[in-house]
Amino acid sequence: MSRYQDRLALVTGASRGIGAAIAEALAREGAHVILTARSSAGLEQVEERIHAAGGSATIAPLDLSKGEDIGKLAAAISGRWTKLDFLVLNAAMLGSLSPVEHIDPKEYSRLINLNLMANQALLAAFDPMLRASESAELVALTSSVGAAPRAFWGAYGSSKAALEILLGAYADETSHTGKLRVTILDPGATRTRMRALAFPGEEPEEVKPPEAVAERLLALLGEDRPTGEKVRVEG
Repeated sequence: MSRYQDRLALVTGASRGIGAAIAEALAREGAHVILTARSSAGLEQVEERIHAAGGSATIAPLDLSKGEDIGKLAAAISGRWTKLDFLVLNAAMLGSLSPVEHIDPKEYSRLINLNLMANQALLAAFDPMLRASESAELVALTSSVGAAPRAFWGAYGSSKAALEILLGAYADETSHTGKLRVTILDPGATRTRMRALAFPGEEPEEVKPPEAVAERLLALLGEDRPTGEKVRVEG
């Protein structure tokens, strides 16, 4: 429980799936993890598992689509802690899979708001705390469709493509500090609710569990790598 003792982490979309697995993995290594998601019930379950395993966590129910709530969260966290060592941008929505010409404008707006704009707002809000860390790690979850266009995935894929460009720019802008590393993480096929919605006929046991992504991330955090690198989790 000492690798990340006295380190602070914030994980979005932490009520289930990959976000929950990453939060629990960081907590096992000693970090105090702030768990955010819209579902209080899901967050409480993750928090209970962390505490039962001897870890430390705080839940912060939050609707990331509301920019003012992100600012309030940042103010509350900065009022208690002076630095943020890990920021994991995991929360996202899939939206409907449809031809580009049939994309629903209102749903697309919500998708872009959550998958892209909310993440930019989180970066803006927590940039000072990340820079205050002696060694900060920013991890953003992406998808293969953000780099390789696929029929019917135009809405979701475009949101991830834009996110990758945004994170790449941030990595370049902060590389001179030598204290903040950006990782763009493609989890690959993983047993999540989003995956089940996208591939309803797939047997869940045929793809890796979220815990495999979390363990790979922990290994990546210990490696000497350049900032802005994109990594895919195979398996």
